[in-house]
Amino acid sequence: MKRRVGFSFVVSAALVLTALLLGGLEMRDMLFFRERTTEHFDMTSSVASNPLIGFAPPANNPSVAENDSLVYVDITWEELEPEEGIFDFSATEQANYLKRWREEGKHVVLRFVTDYPQPEEHRDIPDWLYEKTEGDGTVYAHSYGKGYAPNYANPVFIESHAKAIQALGEQYGNDTFISYIQLGSLGHWGEWHVNVQGGVPPLPAEDIRDQYVFPYIEAFPNAKLLMRRPFRIAKAEGLGLYNDMAGHPQSTQQWMEWITQGGVFDQTGEEALAAMPRAWQTAPIGGEFTSALPMGQMLTTHLERTLQLLRESHASFVGPNIPSETGDTNNDYRNGMTQVLQTLGYRIGVTHMEWTERSNRARVKLTWENHGIAPLYWDWPVYLYFTDMEGNVLGKEAIDLRLTQLLPGKTIKTTTDFQLEEPSGDVHAVSVGIEDPMTGRPAVQLASNQEKNGNLALLKVLGD
Repeated sequence: MKRRVGFSFVVSAALVLTALLLGGLEMRDMLFFRERTTEHFDMTSSVASNPLIGFAPPANNPSVAENDSLVYVDITWEELEPEEGIFDFSATEQANYLKRWREEGKHVVLRFVTDYPQPEEHRDIPDWLYEKTEGDGTVYAHSYGKGYAPNYANPVFIESHAKAIQALGEQYGNDTFISYIQLGSLGHWGEWHVNVQGGVPPLPAEDIRDQYVFPYIEAFPNAKLLMRRPFRIAKAEGLGLYNDMAGHPQSTQQWMEWITQGGVFDQTGEEALAAMPRAWQTAPIGGEFTSALPMGQMLTTHLERTLQLLRESHASFVGPNIPSETGDTNNDYRNGMTQVLQTLGYRIGVTHMEWTERSNRARVKLTWENHGIAPLYWDWPVYLYFTDMEGNVLGKEAIDLRLTQLLPGKTIKTTTDFQLEEPSGDVHAVSVGIEDPMTGRPAVQLASNQEKNGNLALLKVLGD
């Protein structure tokens, strides 16, 4: 029922006296004792394409990427800077449909690559840089493929790399469209390792490698940076981590041992890995499914093992190697996809509401829970939304909730006071939502079972 917001109640002396006699009530609560409503909500197992979690399919494949909230982009140096100082963003944006994905409110996982093994001979750095560094690198052909591994200790290469990352930051670092950056730059596929047995010289020492990290930190203040291994600089700078062998039991177990114990970086023999067992609480975990195992196997016969590895990793997203809707049509495969999506990232909901009101003032107390395996790593704004009969938003009130603190298994209670007088129209209902600052719209589908209006979750319908 539509209702002009604003109420008029006469509080009797007896009611006030009763409130005074109730132990534990503070004076501010007495003022709101005229009407009290409580409601409990259950958490659900439904799957929603929520932002910043789930699958991150290749951005350059619209038919695959259109249904997910994340897309994955890798850029080779050759593509980015074909001429020294001339950065070709338009080609990258067109090839990866970045204008479309931004308009649709998707977010991007980005990796900058200087060496991507392929079946044919090639280089992934531009010709001008090859000439400027006087061919200081190694042409290889080994079990990973063929390509060119630069000498990452070359000072000209390091200086030019810093300028390239600065240019990327100037183009994309001003908001959270690029939300996750998997620090590439070094090694095959940007994974900070090379095939030494295949004749490629080892990566340089830690003091050199760290020079590839700092430009990212400066260029992308709004993005979350992730490293392939828990290097000491990752711990010092509070970076996240990614595992490009997700679903592979032996490789993932080794990766998690690096995280829990630290130790030696096998590429250089240095004690360069730091124990970061709680890193996931403040920085994201990502990666992609391994290509060493059949996807169908990981999603069917070994599904529980796959899910357990994701849980232990506290992974928020996987991509670009992901299950495909067209890859298999059997029910077990699709069930596996669903369970992976139910597992990844956060699952935030409101499980309890207490509503009190008096005259034209109201108070809403909400209990928030996260039944996922990771938090939401940005403190996106949370609001009460006031809507009319058609669901149009007439106004909103901020809720004091830091989503980054809502860890799995944790409960946070919020209290929000607000005026019930709304001059812009007739308020029919009060809902709650989490807003994406990039789009300015509610973006997160709560995992609790309130009635939904898009990404708004209904708390209360206002009566006469």
